Amino acid sequence: MGRFVVEKNSLSVTSPEKIKGKHDSAIGNFGIPQYGGSMAGNVLYPKDNKKGCKDFDDSFKSRPGAIPTILLLDRGNCFFALKVWNAQKAGASAVLVADDIEEPLITMDTPEEDGSSANYIENITIPSALIEKSFGEKLKDAVSGGEMVNVNLDWREAVPHPDDRVEYELWTNSNDECGVKCDMLMEFLKDFKGAAQILEKGGYTQFTPHYITWYCPHAFTLSKQCKSQCINHGRYCAPDPEQDFTTGYDGKDVVIENLRQLCVFKVANETKKPWVWWDYVTDFQIRCPMKEKKYNKECANAVIKSLGLDIEKIDKCMGDPDDDTENPVLKEEQDAQIGKGSRGDVTILPTLVVNNRQYRGVFPGKLEKGAVLKAICSGFEETTEPAVCLSTDVETNECLTNNGGCWHDKASNITACKDTFRGRVCECPLVDGVQFKGDGYTTCEVSGPGRCKINNGGCWHDARNGHAFSACLDNGGVKCQCPTGFRGDGVKNCEVMIAGGAFLVYKYRIRQYMDSEIRAIMAQYMPLDSQAEVPNHVNDQRA
Repeated sequence: MGRFVVEKNSLSVTSPEKIKGKHDSAIGNFGIPQYGGSMAGNVLYPKDNKKGCKDFDDSFKSRPGAIPTILLLDRGNCFFALKVWNAQKAGASAVLVADDIEEPLITMDTPEEDGSSANYIENITIPSALIEKSFGEKLKDAVSGGEMVNVNLDWREAVPHPDDRVEYELWTNSNDECGVKCDMLMEFLKDFKGAAQILEKGGYTQFTPHYITWYCPHAFTLSKQCKSQCINHGRYCAPDPEQDFTTGYDGKDVVIENLRQLCVFKVANETKKPWVWWDYVTDFQIRCPMKEKKYNKECANAVIKSLGLDIEKIDKCMGDPDDDTENPVLKEEQDAQIGKGSRGDVTILPTLVVNNRQYRGVFPGKLEKGAVLKAICSGFEETTEPAVCLSTDVETNECLTNNGGCWHDKASNITACKDTFRGRVCECPLVDGVQFKGDGYTTCEVSGPGRCKINNGGCWHDARNGHAFSACLDNGGVKCQCPTGFRGDGVKNCEVMIAGGAFLVYKYRIRQYMDSEIRAIMAQYMPLDSQAEVPNHVNDQRA
C-alpha cells in the first residue's frame, strides 16, 4: 500500500495568551516555503470571500515597516492553489487554510494541469499551509473577537541536517514533450547545473538522479498499449509522450532513455565524476529533442562520446530491453519509489528529496533555481553552508540596510553582518587572517597576532616629522600602550613626555641650532647681506 508522508512546519501562536502555543501545519505543494527560515505575521480572517475562491475587494498588503499579513481562509469550493493565488494578488504574505473536517493533516496539492490553472500555479510565490479544523476555529474566534493574533511560521526544521553533507535526489524524466511541466523541468536542469556541480565537486552534497517507472498488469503484457509503452515484457513502462499511440515516440523510448541516463550517472560515478550527469542530460536535451526527431541512441551516443564516457560500459549497464528478465537498474528505481523512514512514496514528477525528506513548494509548480538551492542549503547547519549558498540567488541582502543591526567599524568599513539564505547573522569577522571577537551586535575587537594591521588595533597612531608612531602592541599582552617618549591612554591620545617650560626651552634650542647650521652652510656659497659672522659648526670637532 502506498504511503504519502505529509511535510510539516511548526506554527507558533505568540498572542493572544489564551491560544498561545505550538501547532503543526502541512506545507502546501505549491508556492515557495521559506526553507531554513521563519516568518512572523498577523493573522487576518476576511469578512467576505472567506474561502478565497474569487478575487478579494480588500487589500491585505502590509504597510512599510508593518508586520506581514497571514491570511486565514476556509477549505472548500475551489482548488487550494486558487485560494492562495487570490490571496497573493491581494497582498497577503502567506496563507493558512483551515480544514473543514476533523482529520489528520493532508498536503494541499495542485489541481490536474490545465490551461487555466497552469497560468497561476507557476506564479505562486508565497508559502501556504493547511491547519486542523479545531485550531482554525480558535484562530477565527480570536480574530473575530477583535484580538491581535500573531503567529510565527518556522521552516527551519522542515529539512533535517544530520551531518556536514547534504544528500538530495531529483526524480525526473527525459521526456520533453509533456507540456508546461516538462518545459519547466528542462529549463531548471540547465539553470541549476552550475550550482549542482559546484556543490558536488566540493564534496558538500551527494546527488542521485531517479526516474519513475510503472509496470503493466500481467494480463495485458501482450497488448498493443503495453508493448508500445514498456520494455522487458511489461516490467518497466512510461506514458506515451504525445498521448497518442499512432504517432511520434512511444513510452518505451522514454524508458530506454531514462535507463541510459541512469547508467550515465553510474558510469560517471565510478570515475569519481558524478557531476557529468548534469552535462549529459542538458546536452542531450539541447542536441537530441523529440521535436527534431533526434531522441534516439545515435544522438545519445554522440553526446556520451563528447563527454569522454565509456559507451560500452553504459550499454552493458543498460542490458537488453527485449529480455524477459528483471533489469537490475530499473528494479532498483521501482524499489526506491516506495517510501522509507520519514520519506513518503514518490508519486509526482518532478520531486526533490533533501536529506530523505520530500521538498514541497517549488514542485510541481514553478521550478526556480534560487528556491531549490535554498531548500538544499537549509540542509546544512547554520553558518556551515558553502559559499554557493550565499550567492545572489538566495541571499536575503539584509546587511545592505543599516548593516543588519550588527556591529560596524566605519573607519575601516568592517561589519559583523553576514548574509545567509536564512537571513542575516551578526558574527565578528575574520579579516586578513585577523579574528575579531565580541558579541557581533555592539562590539567586535581585533585579537591575536596581526591585530595591529587592522586600523592599528583600535589604538592611537600619528605621524610626526616623517615618522609613524602607534600605541598598538602585537605581543599578546597589553593591547594599547603609548610608545617610548609618549604618555596617554594609548587609545585616544599619546603626548610627548616633556614638561611645559622645559619643552619650550627644548623647542627653542633645537630651532636655534638648526637655523645656525643652515646659515653656516649657505654662507660658504654666497655672501649674505647684513651678515655678521656666523658660528660655523660644520668643521667643529665634536663627538
